[in-house]
Amino acid sequence: MHIPSLKAAVSADEWQLRCDLAACYRLVALYGWSDLVFTHISAKLPESVSGPGAHHFLINPYGLMFDEITASSLVKIDGQCNKVIESPFPVNPAGFVIHSAVHEARADAGCVLHTHTRAGVAVSAQTCGVLPISQQSTFVLASLAYHGYEGVAFRDEEKPRLQADLGQANFLMLRNHGLLVVGQTIADAFLSMYTFENTCRIQLDAQSGGYTGGELTEVNPLIVKGVAEAMRVQTGGLGGAFVWPALIRKLDRLDDSYKS
Repeated sequence: MHIPSLKAAVSADEWQLRCDLAACYRLVALYGWSDLVFTHISAKLPESVSGPGAHHFLINPYGLMFDEITASSLVKIDGQCNKVIESPFPVNPAGFVIHSAVHEARADAGCVLHTHTRAGVAVSAQTCGVLPISQQSTFVLASLAYHGYEGVAFRDEEKPRLQADLGQANFLMLRNHGLLVVGQTIADAFLSMYTFENTCRIQLDAQSGGYTGGELTEVNPLIVKGVAEAMRVQTGGLGGAFVWPALIRKLDRLDDSYKS
């Protein structure tokens, strides 16, 4: 599929954001977190790019697999899911309801990443939610919220409830649905989802050994509280900027076509 390059048509800052978001889609596919074409990762363009008071976002072209997405194929939309730059690709308005709700409520939401992984959905269906049984879980529990399932999220009326449930948390478990993370940057969002996903996988693995509710060793609540306090005063999330260059190098060794 030939997709004309937008590199000469957008600013250098927008092109870099497009490359990073396309890389994030490819990495999500590489790590096995994609669900065909049915989840989304959105990135907010800074006002220095979109203009004062403008709220523009990049999102996936609906119908492309995540490992097909390129910087030029990403669709630029406004807060009502209208295309800002003409694109031959459709956008899934229903899929953007959750993302637009988060971007509206959180000025710090540079990137919103949502998945439907088996582990994430499985833990979201457990009444207990995330258990404090791993080092990974302590980072999630430090900033975790839950949102009850209301059916396929295509109704705007759900947005205020989702926003209220999310609050200032950076990890959101959508009950019976999946996982969502908020990051100041694309790098932060990816690393947060990596931690969230592994938290759920570890929990399911631990429970698979005949777990009946009392055999798992839980992390001391004071330690969990300490992590929460450390993350409250820390900037830069989980340090996505530190690991992102290595992830880009890994992706470039495999396939750098996302930059086109």
